[in-house]
Amino acid sequence: MTSTNVNRSRQAKAPSTPVPLIYRLEGGAIAAVTVLLFVLLGFAWWWLLVIFLVFDLSAIGYIAGTRAGATGYNLVHNYFAPSTLAVSYCVLLALGVTVWPLAFIAGCWFFHIGLDRALGYGPRPLA
Repeated sequence: MTSTNVNRSRQAKAPSTPVPLIYRLEGGAIAAVTVLLFVLLGFAWWWLLVIFLVFDLSAIGYIAGTRAGATGYNLVHNYFAPSTLAVSYCVLLALGVTVWPLAFIAGCWFFHIGLDRALGYGPRPLA
């Protein structure tokens, strides 16, 4: 194989980082707790499945290249943004304002990331 062919074969698929067992178990626990809290907040559990693939649209950046794709994927597939939404929901709720879409989106997002981790999908290297 020439170096050009090797480079093309490396760019052809989205690289991934192996997810250790402890993170897979953690992801499964987060997904399970999310389902429980989601239902306790009054949302139908099946919304978690309906919305599940929306977050994978972040991989569309791979059209622009591996680095752009990995950056977009990693920005969406971490717990910072859904945590921010969940904390915002709790703060507003404590102030007497109910903004249920914050909890709904945070729940769907937590579930997606948790299930991804449980299935072995981790952050993408920026190579």
